[in-house]
Amino acid sequence: MDRMTATPVFRFAPSPNGRLHLGHALSALLNRDFATTLGGRFLLRIEDIDLERCTPAFEQDIYDDLHWLGIDWERPVRRQSEHFDAYRAALQRLVEAELVYPAFATRGEARAFVAEREAQGVKWPRDPDGVPHYPGLDRQLPQSVRAQRIAAGEPFAWRLDMAAAIQAAGGPLDWSEVSGERLQDAETLPADPAAWGDVVLARRDTPTSYHLSVVIDDALQGVTHVVRGRDLQAATAVHRLLQRLLDLPAPVYHHHRLILGPDGRKLSKSQGDTALAALREAGNTPADIRRVIGLA
Repeated sequence: MDRMTATPVFRFAPSPNGRLHLGHALSALLNRDFATTLGGRFLLRIEDIDLERCTPAFEQDIYDDLHWLGIDWERPVRRQSEHFDAYRAALQRLVEAELVYPAFATRGEARAFVAEREAQGVKWPRDPDGVPHYPGLDRQLPQSVRAQRIAAGEPFAWRLDMAAAIQAAGGPLDWSEVSGERLQDAETLPADPAAWGDVVLARRDTPTSYHLSVVIDDALQGVTHVVRGRDLQAATAVHRLLQRLLDLPAPVYHHHRLILGPDGRKLSKSQGDTALAALREAGNTPADIRRVIGLA
């Protein structure tokens, strides 16, 4: 069924590693409002693959904040930590297709390699977030050597062999970016996954990454419209590549404006930006929140 004509399915997918802030409120309310306007469904997904930083207490805080905003969602909630097998199966398909490889270099070793090359005058490529591309020091290791190092317990990450993956995709990639009050204004944007280099898809102790789990979850949950912040727009190129490689349907995308702090940067849980709970305790109402984020 054409995803533009199917019953619209929206989702809000926070990570329970801190308190929600105004940026989360904008994303959650937009998804719920679009679902209501278009007669669609609204799902809540808990993206808790980081088992060290994500906690049940923060998950409960998410529920409390959304209830306070007047947002309800379908049950049951999908928790990524309960579906690691689905991500392992997808990763195994890419392993068998020889589109990923175990990368053994540490972040420090990779940074040192890049710094040495840049000191020699090499202009090293960086991804859209400004991070240097992984140098791929172990991309061509023989299978026997890889197996020996894995068996010896060396830490590693599974990285996508970007050049091989793009070749396997078999042609140009793009996505449909929609806008307007009913998300009917669409434009086709080109996807350039090569800009990201050999991205991490999983680690030895965590069988998935954001890139891999988000495309699997959206497909399994039948998500038709991915509404998220503009800070993730460039990453859509990687997601479109994985969807092609894994034969997954492509939703349409809407990347909304960001809520910025007084210093002009986007709000962040890791930076301790004012949480919705603190705004609530200071006497703000849900209507105040809508007004502050421009949804009055």
